[in-house]
Amino acid sequence: MTSRLNILVAVAVALSFAAGGGVDGAWAQAYPTKPIKIIVPFPPGNTTDTQSRLIAPTLSKRLGVPVVVENRPGASGLIGTDQIAKAAPDGYTIGTVQGGTMVVLPHTSKSIPYDPLKDLAPISLTTTNYLVIVANNDAPFKTLPEMIAYAKSHPGKVTAATNGEGGHPHLALELLRLMAGFTYNYIPYKGSAQISMDVIGGQVQMAVDGVASQVPYIRSGRLRLLAVTGKGRAKSFPDIPAASEAVPGYEAGGWFGFAAPGGTPPEIVKRLNAEITYAYSPDVVEKMTVSEMSVVRELPKYFEEVIKSDYVRYGKLVRDIGFKPQ
Repeated sequence: MTSRLNILVAVAVALSFAAGGGVDGAWAQAYPTKPIKIIVPFPPGNTTDTQSRLIAPTLSKRLGVPVVVENRPGASGLIGTDQIAKAAPDGYTIGTVQGGTMVVLPHTSKSIPYDPLKDLAPISLTTTNYLVIVANNDAPFKTLPEMIAYAKSHPGKVTAATNGEGGHPHLALELLRLMAGFTYNYIPYKGSAQISMDVIGGQVQMAVDGVASQVPYIRSGRLRLLAVTGKGRAKSFPDIPAASEAVPGYEAGGWFGFAAPGGTPPEIVKRLNAEITYAYSPDVVEKMTVSEMSVVRELPKYFEEVIKSDYVRYGKLVRDIGFKPQ
């Protein structure tokens, strides 16, 4: 009896390896068996929060377990991202990540509680967007080339704002300065709403900020859109040049995605990637397009390479501009 039991166990193990690539494969086939938590390191209403809540019902239906979204805001996303990194690597706690928490703040903040390249396992890059370069309607420049020319001929006279010193918009502005060779008078702000009001009111001549915050003012004509910072022109503003048309090679787009704690079995990461990709249905894609987001459908390896590449790129930029971590 014992001998026969041993044979049956051996056959079962062999079949699990054949079907799933090993013990982890068998585990992945059984996964999930309990609720999955998505940690969003930002407050409700944030872009990552919106995306998570849009796809959670589909994920729950496909995976057969509840999928719960929990907001863990604080410290520009560092607190929630650290909680993702330190969760058990079993696929039952995942979270949203974005460029700021993964490739910018690790270089501009003195205290980062996680290693973005080791402590988090990329699941899926889901969406990309761009920043906008906007100006006061009465500024002495109407286009990005005119702004660059004016800044060069009036060193330090152009006033420019971003939301948070050392954040992604600030580094995007600094990259533009380095590549185009001009100077400006930098004014940091704590929020996009105040940036909008002060650029409209003329207290500041221009700003680099998130597109979602500034679109209402651009569409109403209260702000002038000089350029977008993505690879090419934005579908929503086809007549507005990309900054790269004035400064060849320039790009400072943003991205959002999902990650698991480092050490999560690859088979589970692949399963989550497939289900998250599926969850971005035409209806969700349409909602993301309205929010000026472009949906991406790629495997985990692609997201891993994006993170590594941008981590190196922003690290070099921070060193080049002499920014001191704060």
